[in-house]
Amino acid sequence: MKKFLGFLFAAITLLSCGNRREALLPNVSGKAGEVIVVMKKADWEGSLGGAVRDLLAADCPWLPLREPLYSLVNIAPADFSNLFRVHRNIVWFDIDPQAVETGVKYLKDRWATPQCIVSVAAHTPDEAVGMLGESGKVISAYLEQAERDRVISNTLHYEDRTIATQVREIFGGSPHFPTGYVLKKKTADFAWIADEKQYTNQGILIYSYPADSNPFTLEKIVSHRNGALKANVPGMFENTWMTTGDYPAPYIEYLKYRGREFAQVRGWWEVENDYMAGPFVSHSFYSRDGKNVIVAEAFLYAPKYDKRQYLRQVESLLYSWEWMQENKEK
Repeated sequence: MKKFLGFLFAAITLLSCGNRREALLPNVSGKAGEVIVVMKKADWEGSLGGAVRDLLAADCPWLPLREPLYSLVNIAPADFSNLFRVHRNIVWFDIDPQAVETGVKYLKDRWATPQCIVSVAAHTPDEAVGMLGESGKVISAYLEQAERDRVISNTLHYEDRTIATQVREIFGGSPHFPTGYVLKKKTADFAWIADEKQYTNQGILIYSYPADSNPFTLEKIVSHRNGALKANVPGMFENTWMTTGDYPAPYIEYLKYRGREFAQVRGWWEVENDYMAGPFVSHSFYSRDGKNVIVAEAFLYAPKYDKRQYLRQVESLLYSWEWMQENKEK
């Protein structure tokens, strides 16, 4: 059985490509943010299972209460039936002392679409733990990208194109927005788009300002953010406005995504002179001519609910940014 499973996963790369095949596959099942971990119970309860939980069920950053990055479900290999094979995210561990080939493979769309599969083959559980230590960031990023791509795909399917058209008029580019989002405010250098429901507020703020010689420091990004928000995002009461919280302190990363480089800042927004607050993430990057800095920011307010998936949804929209001449709008 182990040799058969090893052969099966080795063949996935060849079997999981092609639009014709994808058209025949069922849609994935499972909840957003959920991962099935195929592993023997003894390994799940041992050091290997602990390493998986440390990697994939660590606390999601910038949330007020503890929530895991992913909700994990352990399934033993013998119980991995057709019911589970169509799940959206699968991490498979094949522990075999006689395995010829070991390592981590990143696969897609084997039993359903759009499906994300990580295969980890090792001789021993300890060897698999070592692989997680070496490849953990890549594994986590691969799952995150799969979740993000599903949000973007759904957005494109149910897109309100009128919003992006208006945003592009200001900035020369725009994220895509699904039905439910509305353009709340638009000026010469600022746009506020939001999906506001009774107990949730998922918002996108886009603004620009002239670039200096070194615009992508945390201090400058936060300073410009506070100025733009004070001028454009008032609170519910007089003399209140959105600003950047000091605790926990915001932090910056420099990333590249599909050819576009940007500075990513995560932090905590709050309302000056009021008690509203929540997480935000922003992407700061040059305009096409390099003269300005454009900031696309996602924020969330959901006081009554777990926030992980709401934040992941709105943050994913930032990754759908397209410049005007790259847009394939009909």
